[in-house]
Amino acid sequence: MRYRKILAAGLAGLAISAWAALAEEKPAAGKPASAQKMEEYTIGVHDLIEVSVFQVPELSRTLRVNASGLISMPMIGAVQAGGLTAQALEQSIAKKLSENLLQDPQVSVFIKEYVSQRVVIEGKVKKTGVYPITGRTTLLQALALAEGLDPLANENEVKIFRQHPDGRKEVMVFDLDQIRSGRVEDPPIKGNDVVVVEVAAGRAAVKTITDTIRGIFSFGRF
Repeated sequence: MRYRKILAAGLAGLAISAWAALAEEKPAAGKPASAQKMEEYTIGVHDLIEVSVFQVPELSRTLRVNASGLISMPMIGAVQAGGLTAQALEQSIAKKLSENLLQDPQVSVFIKEYVSQRVVIEGKVKKTGVYPITGRTTLLQALALAEGLDPLANENEVKIFRQHPDGRKEVMVFDLDQIRSGRVEDPPIKGNDVVVVEVAAGRAAVKTITDTIRGIFSFGRF
């Protein structure tokens, strides 16, 4: 009897500690998520883009980005498109055209076909793996590809690991509760991003204790 009381008290103490840890994982109301700049889709290899130059129809054309990330245009030749947003490419083309005696060119870029890219989703999701993405895909949409979150997932700490074309690496942390509530923008996913859903330590501890208690009762130790 004494052993049972000690064991029960110990389990109760562990449960209290686990629930306390679970409560601490939840950020305070109104706490902003990581302040990250939301970037637009970046043009990739084999994307099909439409370039238009206002009042200069002979320069307007549809182009496929080659394996080196380049497109070729009259007057200015090869232009780096891969790794740029549509707006950045517009500015790049306009600058090159203005250097070739075209005064104040008005350039617009429209992405007609997005290349199929891949995103890696790891951690506490129902189905980890490598998933193809086409066009603009957000974090919530990417997680839906993995069939949603595992019950032990920490929704307040989802990480996106990204490597930029210049080799720079970046880690961004997002709170799904803030995204769902509209307080934070649902961030776009880029090709070759790695999404990692962290485990909620408090929930894991509660599950461990619950499983232990069930095991004790199932084996008739009480």
